[in-house]
Amino acid sequence: MLALLHTSPVHVPVFDALRDEDHQGLELRHFVDEELLDRARDKGPEAVADDLRAVLERAVADGARAVLCTCSTLGGVAETAGVGVGVPVLRGDRPMAAAAVAAGSRVVVLGTLESTFGPTVSLIEEEARRAGRSVEVRPRLVEGAWQRFEAGDTESYARLVATAADEVTDADAIVLAQPSMAPAQHLTTTSVPVLSSPRPGLAAGARAARTGLSR
Repeated sequence: MLALLHTSPVHVPVFDALRDEDHQGLELRHFVDEELLDRARDKGPEAVADDLRAVLERAVADGARAVLCTCSTLGGVAETAGVGVGVPVLRGDRPMAAAAVAAGSRVVVLGTLESTFGPTVSLIEEEARRAGRSVEVRPRLVEGAWQRFEAGDTESYARLVATAADEVTDADAIVLAQPSMAPAQHLTTTSVPVLSSPRPGLAAGARAARTGLSR
């Protein structure tokens, strides 16, 4: 069984659909805690490390063979908090970051929350060092988009993100920093590769649940 840690319930059907498309037979168990993101935005991701570890331990006690944190703001803290819980704990955006580094040295990170930029930029730079590559990462906030998401207007949210992506011309890859932004990937018209985290992240989680290895 693969456990998924989300900070919004909207991600549950997204990952269930991806499982049905790509990983039939994989048992998923979803843990949703919106307050974790609220507190991380207010006090910093490290402020929720203990609570994250408690969720991870509960997932393992429930039978998880791996845990995937789908929240880009909390992914790094989840990886650290997961050391010693007995199963691989993965951040869902790491495969996306590795793909961005492989695409070239100029990476634009689109986000709808300021809190996601620090963790996402650091992750891409980490993957660049791992690959022995140099990379220039430029974050860009999609103004007004998060308010649309919070209001439940996910269609307008996706269109705003897609428009922002189409305005990027000087990049080798565009990273959609949050999993909630993934639907915009299919609305863009830019020739620059646009990367999102849910599908590659779930593939990594499925592999970890099967093999017990995080890579």
